Amino acid sequence: MARASRVGLGSVPVTESFVVDVADSDLADLRARLDRVRLPEPETVPDETQGLGLRQLSALLATWRDQDWRAREARWNAIPQYRVLLDGLRIAFWHVRSPEPTALPLLLTHGWPGSVLEFEDLLGPLTDPVAHGGHARDAFHVVVPSLPGFGFSDRPREQGWHPGRTARAWAELMTVLGYERFGAHGGDWGAAVSTELALVAPERVAGLHLTMPLASPLPEDRISPDPAQQRVLDKRDVHLMDGYGFGMLMGTRPQTIGYSLLDSPAGLAAWLGEKFAAYSDGVSLAQQVDTIALYWLTGTGASSSRWYWEAMRWMPRGAEEENARPVTVPTACSLFPADPWPTARRWAERRYLDLRSWNDMDRGGHFPGLEHPDLLVTEIRDAFRHTRPTAGA
Repeated sequence: MARASRVGLGSVPVTESFVVDVADSDLADLRARLDRVRLPEPETVPDETQGLGLRQLSALLATWRDQDWRAREARWNAIPQYRVLLDGLRIAFWHVRSPEPTALPLLLTHGWPGSVLEFEDLLGPLTDPVAHGGHARDAFHVVVPSLPGFGFSDRPREQGWHPGRTARAWAELMTVLGYERFGAHGGDWGAAVSTELALVAPERVAGLHLTMPLASPLPEDRISPDPAQQRVLDKRDVHLMDGYGFGMLMGTRPQTIGYSLLDSPAGLAAWLGEKFAAYSDGVSLAQQVDTIALYWLTGTGASSSRWYWEAMRWMPRGAEEENARPVTVPTACSLFPADPWPTARRWAERRYLDLRSWNDMDRGGHFPGLEHPDLLVTEIRDAFRHTRPTAGA
């Protein structure tokens, strides 16, 4: 799957470039499985309360059957990509340097059921803003790693790969790349890793941009919330009661669901596709298929599910434990309305002590890089302007 070249010096970890090249036999096996899927009868309700509908899944599978994976590979291989050994795992990452000498290094971290593909359309505008109608002062050197157990990163063979350990690995990655000071962006688990990175290396993190800040309500927040906070509480409670069953399952029995996700492309498509449909205002079928195919062809359905098991045993329990570890680096938040995990600014201000901006967006959801990349680019540029010295336009 990889043709590699290696770069390293002394005790510095070796960085290895690689080319995505899925075996013909793996693609033939996938086509055969898609041709013989077994689907159940339609759901017995007219809405999504029983999960992804048969009509939706059938459309998703039809799009997958028509996918040109080799064209997807060619687009992927046009991006500079590498692997490096960090804390015993080979971590895959994109690294796109800006032509601008004043560019700020920026880490972009995805979550589940996402991947590095969430940031593909951001690479050009962030690294070369002048070529995309922007200003040189907003340029970034962009680093996009795949979480452990996701994509072309290694699948952990031992316990302990949670957001905290991953954040420490990300700090080492930036050291390997020669970046002492950098920004960090994330949503979903990417927000957890980025927040932890600001806690373990605050002197190195120039700032955070989060689309899902990790801040929970205290008991007193439920006593007399204003109407806006009550709407946030209601939405959060509905999601925890009706929409988070997948997280509880992967957080307690990831190996059990993992067998299905590794053996059935239809099962994997339904498991991931239901969240793309429920948590966004428009991730196309083709975009969904690209991500689902990545999970399938890398065999990471089980290892990505175990991330929940690890994280649920590591993360703080509730607002009091969260607030006991306050974040002091400058933080900007962009909240998208279709995201199922809403947060009130009042909660976030207790944890993110230098909250520079809080933008409630008028569209978008859990995957803004896929849904509205131009909007996310603008939010990221705005979020990190305070970190830069004055530069020419």
